[in-house]
Amino acid sequence: MSFMRKALYPGTFDPITFGHLDVVKRALRLFDEVVLAVAQNDSKTPWFTPQERLELIRENVKDLPNVSVRLLEGLTVEFAKNIGACALIRGLRAVSDFDFEFQMAQMNRHLNDEIETIFLMPSQKYFYTSSTLVKQVCSAKNAEHIAPFIPPNVIEAMRLKRRMDPQ
Repeated sequence: MSFMRKALYPGTFDPITFGHLDVVKRALRLFDEVVLAVAQNDSKTPWFTPQERLELIRENVKDLPNVSVRLLEGLTVEFAKNIGACALIRGLRAVSDFDFEFQMAQMNRHLNDEIETIFLMPSQKYFYTSSTLVKQVCSAKNAEHIAPFIPPNVIEAMRLKRRMDPQ
């Protein structure tokens, strides 16, 4: 009987970036399975619907063994428990991320102290990449300017979004 360790990587992923994908690959070194959970965050203004984000992410993880993508339902720690995850993966880019992430990790620990939070840093070339910055640059310039930070299918989806909703 083998023991499989599963991690949950929650986020809005609006859109998925190479930094997110780098964190997924790092998490796969530590866990047997990683589930990306697409969250709806009402405090953010998403460009993509949850279903569109699922499709964009799935296309980019299809070749990664033991990675799946699901919609996040309910509280993150409860969702993690329901799918059998023992840890939450959180990406840290800079010190400024730490305050928020630390508070969230402490609340999650309060809600369920059996689910650990693991902080992973992406490669240094993605430290300054965020979905928010990618959307801001894409709004002001052509999507090609963000090509070093997001996968090709996301660039195309962002181009289409800009044409459908001109600024």
